[in-house]
Amino acid sequence: MRAFEPAAIGTVGLKNRILRSATFEGMCGRDGTPGPEYVGLYTMLSSQELGALLTGFAYISEDGRAMQPGQAGLEADHKVAAFSRVTEAVHRNGCPIFLQLAHAGRQTVPEATGGRIYAPSSRKSRYFNHRPCRLSEAQIEQIIQCFAAAARRARDAGFDGVQLHGAHGYLIHQFLHPAINDRTDAYGIDPHRGIGIAFLDRVIDSIRVACGSDYPLLIKISAGDNYRRSMTEQEFGHLIRFLDAKKLAAVEISFGTMDHALNIFRGQTIPVQSILDYNARYRTRNAVKRFVWKTLVLPLLKRDLAPFTPMYNLPAARLAKQLGTLPVICVGGFRSGAQIRHAIETQGIDFVSLCRPILCEPDFVMKVRRQQQYQARCTNCNRCAIMCDSGFPTRCYARRTASTATRDPTESIGAQNHIRAP
Repeated sequence: MRAFEPAAIGTVGLKNRILRSATFEGMCGRDGTPGPEYVGLYTMLSSQELGALLTGFAYISEDGRAMQPGQAGLEADHKVAAFSRVTEAVHRNGCPIFLQLAHAGRQTVPEATGGRIYAPSSRKSRYFNHRPCRLSEAQIEQIIQCFAAAARRARDAGFDGVQLHGAHGYLIHQFLHPAINDRTDAYGIDPHRGIGIAFLDRVIDSIRVACGSDYPLLIKISAGDNYRRSMTEQEFGHLIRFLDAKKLAAVEISFGTMDHALNIFRGQTIPVQSILDYNARYRTRNAVKRFVWKTLVLPLLKRDLAPFTPMYNLPAARLAKQLGTLPVICVGGFRSGAQIRHAIETQGIDFVSLCRPILCEPDFVMKVRRQQQYQARCTNCNRCAIMCDSGFPTRCYARRTASTATRDPTESIGAQNHIRAP
């Protein structure tokens, strides 16, 4: 099975082609410093025969923090030692690890950033519903240098490379997208490509100055979205060709933005109870508000929900392979050894990355190695995704074990002090 043959991302050797995709952990302190659970998580994952690990997104500056409690951050030099403990533990198990870097842009709340929200334009996110301040060119330059400094810290902490979060509606994606970026200066939409590449171009070049051209730099992008003015296939092609010309180590193909968050990862159901108990926008204890949400808001969410289909980003990943020479990572909807084999051996995809199956079964890859047709136990219930807002560490909430059966936070509203409901 080719998926289990050795491979490489840039200068980093991998034991196989199956990766753990970036997954929010919720295991860091209020200042973004990794705690014991964070170190323990990656130590455990590095022993599960995965080809490499991609961490959950880490913010590169305070004004770029996401709203989820427990997010990692590498915006300060003094944190290098704490992150070094993570990489040392992972490397002892012979597994590479890449740190994902992000700035939330307009996809956050003032309570998280401690002040104003900044974005390429003043256009609001439908979901977050806060009007951001338009970034000045001087502020953009500062953010670019924050990305470079965070990448340098990641290198110094022992990470094998970094992945830029250019997907899911975060800042890099906001600059790229013509539905969000209405700037008329140098950081606006390139009229020849139909996307805004100047910011990303500067970020890439600045990281290479800070870390060296050989330090592996990956990126995650969304091939499509649910905006009325969606990124077109032609614009996606221009983005792939641009990334190819920049000679990145790999590109991971995903989908969507947080304005239609459930469509990033799809699913069979909408976990209504978890949303009303924990979601930052919708949570409430008020019986009337809960009734209104279920009768008015829920039908709208169901109308917009994309159905779960196996390997749902594979067509876009295949197109990326056709348009460029970059190694391509495909994430989304892989639930069996047969599907992984199909993507890599039949469709020519270089790597497959997984999130929810690994949450449900950390040893999923080991099971696939033993049984090529193995089917994941993940049911796509989406509770793990909804619970990222809860303040509890991310885990599988459908798989009850002896350690979780006695205490499931979704059974109690407001189980921690910082969980507030109007």
